[in-house]
Amino acid sequence: MPTNGQFALMQLSYENLGNTISQNTLSFHHGKHLKAYVDNLNKALPGSAFEGKSLQEIVKTSDGGIFNNAGQVLNHTMYFEQFSNSPRQMSDKFAALVNRDFGSFEALQQEMNQKGATLFGSGWVWLSADKEGKLVITQNTNADNPVRHGLTPLLTFDVWEHAYYLDYQNRRADYLAALWQLIDWTTVESRL
Repeated sequence: MPTNGQFALMQLSYENLGNTISQNTLSFHHGKHLKAYVDNLNKALPGSAFEGKSLQEIVKTSDGGIFNNAGQVLNHTMYFEQFSNSPRQMSDKFAALVNRDFGSFEALQQEMNQKGATLFGSGWVWLSADKEGKLVITQNTNADNPVRHGLTPLLTFDVWEHAYYLDYQNRRADYLAALWQLIDWTTVESRL
């Protein structure tokens, strides 16, 4: 929920993410792109039907500029929160869900990487849970988020160029493959 009617730019718990995501990329991605989405959302909310609502509520039911900015705030917050310089491993319980729905962790990685690499234009690739608890991977363009489709988002990879271009140029597949070493599975699992 917003504080005093305003959403705040989330604070990062790290300055850089080693060789995977540089401080330079983070300063632009978090400090400029995400900040702009937060600022634009805060400017659009006063007097709207979405004033005082949570990000998820706004993303589920809004459209236009409010949706675009709220979606990007929610997506980026989930993206930045899931990383750590000392990530925690996946629990046996979550690993069992991955094995049940994908056959192996490697199959999950392969599908996420493939869907992220082949998403045309800008957007996000998500690991989510459906209403029955089955894990699914989706491609979502622009500011779209799985909550708009009745899913519970768990893990996301940002495939907008601003997320990787300074470090990886046009090598989106290399960027996606590198992200796996940063995932804090405790954070991901807490979203289930």
